[in-house]
Amino acid sequence: MSSEQNPTPKIPAEAEGPRPRRLTYAAALAALEGGALVVGGVWLLVLGVAGEPDDRQQAVTLAVTFIVLALLPLLAARGLLLRRGWSRGPAVITQIMALPVAYSLLQADSAAIPAGIALAVVALTALILLLNPATTKALGIKGPGRAER
Repeated sequence: MSSEQNPTPKIPAEAEGPRPRRLTYAAALAALEGGALVVGGVWLLVLGVAGEPDDRQQAVTLAVTFIVLALLPLLAARGLLLRRGWSRGPAVITQIMALPVAYSLLQADSAAIPAGIALAVVALTALILLLNPATTKALGIKGPGRAER
């Protein structure tokens, strides 16, 4: 294929220069969440197949669901590192979905409370980093009514 048939996406003019640390940190947090989902999914899969769950099919289904859900933050993290404007949406959605999970972990009377605290801190920190104007500018995202004509 020639470069005319498959053009490489260009970084917007206002997004040129070094990647802001905020953007790198947000990508790292999204990748951390995605990695945690993969690890949790693999762990559930191993327990479901090798262990003696009440319902093996349900355990395997939950494990596969965790692994598939990990794709959203992992793809968003990659997009953030590559400074793709589309990646902020999935990253923000991931953080918003993590907050109710953190809240439910905080309501437990078990060792899940520290996990809930950690998840809440990661999700809130990532949201702050993703919604920062420097991140928005680095990704070339324009506000409503500010599109180039």
